[in-house]
Formats: sequence, structure tokens, C-alpha cells
Amino acid sequence: MPTLYTAIRRPVITEKGLGVKETEGTLVFEVAPEATKNEVKQAVEALFKVKVATVRTANFAGKERRRGRFAGYKPDWKKAYVKLKAGEKMPEYVGNL
Repeated sequence: MPTLYTAIRRPVITEKGLGVKETEGTLVFEVAPEATKNEVKQAVEALFKVKVATVRTANFAGKERRRGRFAGYKPDWKKAYVKLKAGEKMPEYVGNL
């Protein structure tokens, strides 16, 4: 991975993602499919200036999407659950929700 921003693509802002953030101190990101757990950990620590305890990843297959008679697939993607160490301040990447 050449830069930190290619490892982490965007935060996943869903009900489940925000619930995990508040109850477990875990951040949820969409990451590059080829990014490793160590690369994700280093990117989060550098970008948000926090200490990371663990990183869990999950791969998702792209779903089929249709436009009339034409069918295609959305791209495959990878999600990372990043748990912060105890006592770390939770970064605020969500604005007006």
C-alpha cells in the first residue's frame, strides 16, 4: 500500500456501525480488498492519532444489480472492525446525523 488513504476507503456509517462504535469502542471502515490487518492498524493509528487493540476483517461478495433486462454485479469489498485500546478517545468522523 503506497499511502494511508488507499488502505482505508471510508467509514461505514450504518445503524450497526454506529451501535458498535458506541457500545464496544470499535470503528468500522471499508478498506481496500488487498489491505492486511497490519496496514489497516497502521493507517488508523496514523490518521486518527489513537492506539489500536485489534483489527477484524470481513470480505463481502458484490451483489447482483439489474437495470431492466441488463444485469451486472457490484464490486467485492472488505470491511474492517478496528477496536481501540481502553482509555482511547473515540474520533468523531460523523458530522450531522
